[in-house]
Amino acid sequence: MIRVKKIEAQAELDAALEIRTEVFIIGQDCPEEEEFDGLDEESTHFIAYVKGEPAGTCRFRTTSKGIKLERFAVLQKFRGLGVGKRLVQTVLGYLDKEQLPAGTLIYLHSQVEAMGLYARYGFEKVGEMFDEVGIDHFEMQKKV
Repeated sequence: MIRVKKIEAQAELDAALEIRTEVFIIGQDCPEEEEFDGLDEESTHFIAYVKGEPAGTCRFRTTSKGIKLERFAVLQKFRGLGVGKRLVQTVLGYLDKEQLPAGTLIYLHSQVEAMGLYARYGFEKVGEMFDEVGIDHFEMQKKV
C-alpha cells in the first residue's frame, strides 16, 4: 500500500515540492523562501506513494557536520497510515547501503510532536529546544 522510492525524475520532484508546499507553506505558514532554501539540487530526495498517489516526501544532504535528514512531510489525508515511518526506514536503509564511515553523524531538526518517530530509529535529542520558522524543534542525532 505504501511505496517509497528515491526521486529520479522531474515529475517526481515536482510532486514532492507540491507536498512540501501543502504541508509547510500552507499548513504550517512557513515562509516560501525558508522552505525552498536553494539546497534541493544538492539533496537526495524520496517520495512516498499510497495506492499510487503522492503522499509524502523527504530529503537528505551532506553538511560539514554529517548527513542531515530534512523536509519530512506527509499530506494530511495520509497521516496515521505509517507514511512517515516508511520514509524514515527507506532513507536510513539507503544510507546504510552507502556504507558510510563508522562514526558518521546522521542528524535532523525534529518538530517536537515528531520526536517519537525518530527516537524509534535510534535518534536522540541533543541540546535545547529552538525555534525554526516559528515552530519548536529539537536537534536529534545518531551515529552510524
